[in-house]
Amino acid sequence: MTDPVDARLLGVVAEMGRAAVHEVAARLGMDPREVASRLVALSATGLPLLVGVECDPGRLRQAAAAAMAATSPPYGMPYPVQGTPTGPYPPSGPMPVSGPMPGPYAQSQPGHGPSGPHTVMPRTGPPSSPFPAQTQTGPPSQPFPAPIQQPMPQVEPPISTWGPPQTSTWARGDAPPQDVTQPTIRAEKPDVRQGKVGSALQTEGLEGERLSITLVEVVDPADYLFTAAGYRLQEGERSVVVHTELTNRGHVAFQSLPDLYLVLVTPDGKTISKAPVSLSSRPPHRIGVPPGETQGGHTVYVVPENTEVTSVRWSPRPDEESRALTWIIEN
Repeated sequence: MTDPVDARLLGVVAEMGRAAVHEVAARLGMDPREVASRLVALSATGLPLLVGVECDPGRLRQAAAAAMAATSPPYGMPYPVQGTPTGPYPPSGPMPVSGPMPGPYAQSQPGHGPSGPHTVMPRTGPPSSPFPAQTQTGPPSQPFPAPIQQPMPQVEPPISTWGPPQTSTWARGDAPPQDVTQPTIRAEKPDVRQGKVGSALQTEGLEGERLSITLVEVVDPADYLFTAAGYRLQEGERSVVVHTELTNRGHVAFQSLPDLYLVLVTPDGKTISKAPVSLSSRPPHRIGVPPGETQGGHTVYVVPENTEVTSVRWSPRPDEESRALTWIIEN
């Protein structure tokens, strides 16, 4: 390798281990596009270098759909029709018919051709006559006498031997039946959105995914794990490692990174995002969780040494507070 810029670039990437392109470019004072181009070219030479990308799938699909809608032609644009007559249309009216008229009674007059006038031949046979009326020969009918309304006897309702329905009590003639006990209907428990370390909380994703997320462990401080992976902390910093597991309980695949918006929360409400590093002994999360599966991973944070962390919060997007989950960290 003879290019000094590539050498400096590889040195920074090797020091950071895992970082975003714009962060590498900021440390080198270079254009992020040039850094991305050089990294892709270097990865093609066989170096142990992987250039990837992370995104918010839901918002990215919305942006792509908006871009396609902006470039599509407006709906209902008229298109020219070839062969449309330009002159006035002929006046409406009955169309002339030539040739013999169809039907069993059509016949041409003698001396005329097929297109001459036609006559309709009358039907032959005796004229129809009305049917003679039938003469009634029996005695005249008499009206039926109206039936005499008989009063209905009063019937006492039968006494149930087994008691009123939906009861298990025996009915006795000397004691009234007991009250019917209504079955208890249990309402479905709502999703729990707050808990402690070790508890599983339920929520929904941006695409309607049914998710259950468990905060398994919080390692604070985790400097020994950080340095064992080959990283170096600056003076006055400490590292924190959070282990979470995500279970997809629904039928829609979760297509994002499980810890994309997993943050630490301080007593004053400030949030700390994850660091762009991964530990060899504690593997990170992978993108996507199919329905019915559970996947775990570890998230690394670098915080000021004296910063207190009071809770861990997960959300599918920072502005989706109604779907956020919070785990309280007890000292």
